[in-house]
Amino acid sequence: MKRFIFILIIVFITYFSKPLWEDTAQEIIPSTIKDPVINVINISKNYINDNFSVDKLSKELKLIFSTSENSSLNSNDTKENQAKLNPPKNELFSINNIELNDSKKEVEDTYGEPKRSSLNEYNRTWNTYHEDYKGFIMVSYDENKKVSGLFTNQDLVNSSTKVKLGSSKEMVREEIGTPESIMRKGGVNYELDNNETYDLFQTDQSYITVFYDKHNNNTVTAIQIINKNMEKKKEKLFADPSDELNEGFKYQLFDLTNATRVKHELPVLDWDEKISKTAEKHSLDMAKNQYFSHTNLNGKNISGRMEEDNIDFITAGENLAFGQFSSIFAHQGLMNSLGHRKNIMNKNYHKLGIGIAFDENSQPYFTENFYRDSSNP
Repeated sequence: MKRFIFILIIVFITYFSKPLWEDTAQEIIPSTIKDPVINVINISKNYINDNFSVDKLSKELKLIFSTSENSSLNSNDTKENQAKLNPPKNELFSINNIELNDSKKEVEDTYGEPKRSSLNEYNRTWNTYHEDYKGFIMVSYDENKKVSGLFTNQDLVNSSTKVKLGSSKEMVREEIGTPESIMRKGGVNYELDNNETYDLFQTDQSYITVFYDKHNNNTVTAIQIINKNMEKKKEKLFADPSDELNEGFKYQLFDLTNATRVKHELPVLDWDEKISKTAEKHSLDMAKNQYFSHTNLNGKNISGRMEEDNIDFITAGENLAFGQFSSIFAHQGLMNSLGHRKNIMNKNYHKLGIGIAFDENSQPYFTENFYRDSSNP
């Protein structure tokens, strides 16, 4: 028995000391420009580690069992929320019982005022509704205050088909049909992403983008629904840059990241203005000088750039994305790369800042900087 306990202690010492010996620097190079161009790095500095003790082992065991119980409770909560969802009346999909053409008044009578309103690529606003990022939805309204766009990455989808979050790609295509292969904008046909991390479907009233999680058996992880009229008014593949769109993309990516973390039972990250300025400078530099790398033209990576801006940190990580249509597409692309996914769902980070810049072709550069400082050792 004593030998078994000793082995158990050794296993836990090995597990909880993992941050000391695992490789913390990663980089993923995109294979082609046509593929969503994304890259990743995370680094550690001044790692603080308490001396391991039997008392700490006991606390860690309690935390593990507590987390297991909370996971079970959260699973039950999800099932209860799903049971309350009603089938759509007029459309193929509804999100949290909202459909296209519902009135803004109907939505806000149920969900209250939006937590944030910010400009999107359709020159309308995404309005976010949630409670501490639980029940997270994004809703856009047209000039008549009717719902013209919907998005969620949480289990709030209902359909007149069998499709829901967690459905397989095969089921989606069996139920809805063949996805679109091109998108026509301004008289030009654009070939859609061929790596099959999402499908675009066209109905009489809407364009439905179904996003897949390739690290979870290519199952449905998010859905965006856009009214056809709103999509047709967007005459170019990439929206015209502006300060308002820059800010919109920035905060939309921040909210999407936190909604994903809450979905996976992780704490919400705090917005950090200091690191946002660092991130924005890097995005601007890449857009202006037409390069895409964690290392700038002066040879500085995220660590050097943070030190240059006098930002104290213990551990930090950076995600980069380029050429995505919006923050939604950028975020879903990042989640389909293991390195980026690891940064997004790293429980050791407490703060996040995001910087956006557009190049001469209106294509956005996204820089996400995550970190933990000495105030949260």
